[in-house]
Amino acid sequence: MKTYHIWTVGCQVNVADSARLGAGLRRLGWQPTDRAPDADLIVVNTCAVRQNAEDRAAAKLANLRPLKQRNADLKIAVMGCMVGPRHDALRARFPYVDAFAQPQRFDDVIRVLDLPDDALGADDLGGEFWPAVLPDSGLPDAPAAVTAYVPVIEGCDKFCTYCIVPLRRGRERSRPIGEVVREVEAHVARGVREVTLLGQTVEAYGKDQPPADPATAHADLSDLMGAMHEIPGLLRIRALTSYPPDMTDRILSGMAALPKVCESFSLPVQSGDDGVLTAMRRGYDVATFEERVAKVRELMPEVGISTDVIVGFPGESEAAFGNTLAVLDRLRFDKVHVAAYSPRAGTYADRKQPDDVPEAVKKERLHAIEELQRRISLEINGAYWGRDVEVLVEERKPGAAEAAGGPPLERLTGRTRGAKLVHFDAPAGRIPLGALFDVRITRTGAWSLQGELAGVPERAVAGGG
Repeated sequence: MKTYHIWTVGCQVNVADSARLGAGLRRLGWQPTDRAPDADLIVVNTCAVRQNAEDRAAAKLANLRPLKQRNADLKIAVMGCMVGPRHDALRARFPYVDAFAQPQRFDDVIRVLDLPDDALGADDLGGEFWPAVLPDSGLPDAPAAVTAYVPVIEGCDKFCTYCIVPLRRGRERSRPIGEVVREVEAHVARGVREVTLLGQTVEAYGKDQPPADPATAHADLSDLMGAMHEIPGLLRIRALTSYPPDMTDRILSGMAALPKVCESFSLPVQSGDDGVLTAMRRGYDVATFEERVAKVRELMPEVGISTDVIVGFPGESEAAFGNTLAVLDRLRFDKVHVAAYSPRAGTYADRKQPDDVPEAVKKERLHAIEELQRRISLEINGAYWGRDVEVLVEERKPGAAEAAGGPPLERLTGRTRGAKLVHFDAPAGRIPLGALFDVRITRTGAWSLQGELAGVPERAVAGGG
């Protein structure tokens, strides 16, 4: 039996791509292994958004060279955003790699496996692998999971000056609603209860597709969510990542009207200074961004919003950075992902905007945002103390302390509708994964909540899991 090992770094889109490739390999009879030395095929799925991600992928590939030297039959493939249309430099750097595949070009990986010509059908190439198959298909399936990522729009048309994604993943391309719904149904059939719809700018979904009726508007993200909403067994729907100009009132109102759609957004601001936003070519100003945040909070009062910030962008002055701090302090996000700017080869910023902020200053600004956000997160999460929150149980870990005189406990982990991470203890083996429970919060921190079951419905306890 042939085995494969996939190593992934980067965003949720990369996680989904790895899952889709794994599904295709399982259809061919290959089985996954957690140990790279045991694999017949090793795939390194890369990210090029930040230098740190590239460095991690390069280190992984360097560590694989001895395996290739010991086993000439081992196949090594590199995929993801480090692989551009021309990858001569990568091939010269890693000559022992058998295949370099651009994002969603799974066929370039499959072709190095020396399979029979009829091993794959016409529909199995070009990025149509799914990370789940229907139970009655007779095809190998992945282990059951509670949550899943589903790409719904590939690529990006925004061309921010610092971003490599449009150069690696191409222009925006939406998947048909029916195709996405069938994939979600397949996920749910194998136990998934929550799906996250993915796109670099997910509210752009459908803009590239002509409407079925020329007299009507094109289908948008809320239409897609509405089509998924009635799938039996699907409990929650999320989407990321958002982009302010694409977040129309129609989309937001449609999402707010669907009970299964979670009150949770990933909405990158990147900078709180209009001059920096213009230099980044983000396509909005601070006032527009704040108006969209206000609209989301008006429609979904319990919403959880995370954001992304880049510090040290070319030309960012102390005053400009101060404006960013002020915006973060004013809008009070639930979570902030902050990174220091690093040039990406081939982008406009790399060619035309000198990296003129010293590394020491970048680190100071990064730490300043981290400290501000730690305080804000503590205050926001502190308000949850004593509240009952709905949690979807996603993970269990044995070994929690036993209650005095009672049965052994296990630590369960899940998330609220607003994406707050919650840990709680429960009698071992009695709480099924994928069920919804009310948890009373008894302890709060900056990055997670802890609590205890507020009640155990009989329907949830029966059946285990």
